[in-house]
Amino acid sequence: MTRPCFLVVDREFSANISTRKLVIETAKFNVITAYSGAEAIETLKRFPAIDAVVLDTVIQDMQPEEVIAAIKAINPGLPVILICAVANRCPAADYHLELFSPASLLELLQRLHPQATGSIQRRDESLSREGR
Repeated sequence: MTRPCFLVVDREFSANISTRKLVIETAKFNVITAYSGAEAIETLKRFPAIDAVVLDTVIQDMQPEEVIAAIKAINPGLPVILICAVANRCPAADYHLELFSPASLLELLQRLHPQATGSIQRRDESLSREGR
């Protein structure tokens, strides 16, 4: 089974990115982190098999629109999920989550990859039965 891999981009404030990373990894998805727009772009170039990008609008080196444009130039079909306030929406993003809600983020990522999610859940159930 190949697990989806998500690039999480947030300012360098460990509590924010750690929470998002923990939520995604708890669902047994893979995560690569970047702490700036520039780092996200370089990371995507090095790891082009990313399945989606989770981008917070509070990154400080670039505007979200610039980061999304660069991401789409590298991979036009790559979904970008923007964590933003209502006023900070960006039309170039594929999805918007208005406030960081771990449940909403996880639900969206699972909807983007239903087959992988199902495989992971079946594997968890199998392991759970074996452990009894």
